[in-house]
Amino acid sequence: MDFSEIEHKILALKKTDGFRRVILVYNPRSSKAIRVKNEVLEPLRKITGVMVGKFEVKPTDVDDNADNLAKILQDGDVVLTAGGDGTSTIGLNGVILSGKKVKFYALPFGNFNDLPRTVKNASGGKIYPLEAVIDGKHYRYAACYFTIGMFAESTEIFDHEKTRKKLRKGNKGIIFSIKTLAKWYFKHKRKNFIPKFNFSRVTETGIKTLTLDETKDFSDYLAINGISVAKMMRGSKFYEDKKEFLSTVRQLTSFPRLTLFMARSILKRVPAEISVEDKIVFPNGANVEIQAEGEYKKLKQVSEIVIRKAEKAVEIL
Repeated sequence: MDFSEIEHKILALKKTDGFRRVILVYNPRSSKAIRVKNEVLEPLRKITGVMVGKFEVKPTDVDDNADNLAKILQDGDVVLTAGGDGTSTIGLNGVILSGKKVKFYALPFGNFNDLPRTVKNASGGKIYPLEAVIDGKHYRYAACYFTIGMFAESTEIFDHEKTRKKLRKGNKGIIFSIKTLAKWYFKHKRKNFIPKFNFSRVTETGIKTLTLDETKDFSDYLAINGISVAKMMRGSKFYEDKKEFLSTVRQLTSFPRLTLFMARSILKRVPAEISVEDKIVFPNGANVEIQAEGEYKKLKQVSEIVIRKAEKAVEIL
């Protein structure tokens, strides 16, 4: 959706009683902040009769920013994010946490843009995000995917300043990302990314389980809900479903297994099973890394991680 389409939708909303204002979420420290100002903020301000508010992402973390955004939202707002997956994730989580009747849209000004891509696909409809619950407490919502283990830790490489500088220069697309990840993989593939765990998957037809011995060599868990993962891997339209998503647990530190997995994921769809709820249990606690839409967090002595669908859908502009 280009800006003219967004303007058309906003003007159409002006005719409804509930519409009040557009809240633009953006990162003023981003290398594309000037583009956001010229291509999004200034055109927004020229729409007659529309109140435009700015929410500047603070240098804290996704969850702190999402909480602060949620506090200022009102029924009838439109939340528009202009940035990468991190900024888009802040917007999505802020909308859900607010509990208000708000419409959401995400414009792609990042490197991978999985969330904006899925949002564009769902334009005019709804998204039912994933929710991660850690040790009984809500952690975060994700429209596209969660990963735990090797894939989650590999995301750190894109936070290195040297890598970010190269990405900012432009023309550093998918090939550059693959080369960067490949170097990281061959350096770290011998690491034990996930301690052995008990795993259960609830489906529409029953419960499937894996024991500690069966998972002792596993390196990754993936839950997929959107149409892409890290730009390279194909997902599906599970964001439209109220209950189900795709998930898999795998041993991917083996290069032949990883190659087959990635080939299938890029050419067809991530090879995974349909799930209603997944539960990962570490009997003695574990230090693991979890990632959602490119934003990762290192968890200390976590005992249980549950992945399921959020109770409420997000309305897409």
